[in-house]
Amino acid sequence: MAKGLFYAPTVLTKTTEEMDVVKEEIFGPVAPVMTFNDETEVIQRANAATLGLAAYFYTQDVRRAIRVAEALEYGMVGVNDPTGYTHEIPFGGFKESGMGREGGHQGIEEYTEVKSISIGM
Repeated sequence: MAKGLFYAPTVLTKTTEEMDVVKEEIFGPVAPVMTFNDETEVIQRANAATLGLAAYFYTQDVRRAIRVAEALEYGMVGVNDPTGYTHEIPFGGFKESGMGREGGHQGIEEYTEVKSISIGM
């Protein structure tokens, strides 16, 4: 194998909320997998995280897609979409995953200053 910085995609099973790989943002091809009993439980567990950059899930139920996407406290939610991002939409997270947005018209707001002027005549 060639030398370099490469980490093969990895799926971790039997993970729990107490593990660092679940609690921290892992910027690499690592997918910790946890089981759940129902939709309410998985939303509560996901929203209990202190981070909220992106969440992804798959479903064939359109009502569930909208309901869960709205309930998740994440800056970006990909439903049946492993990327969940294009340059035309705002990129950024909730909670401890950063402030502000990049991309979309929201991204330019970081570079502008708003001034209010009131003149009495």
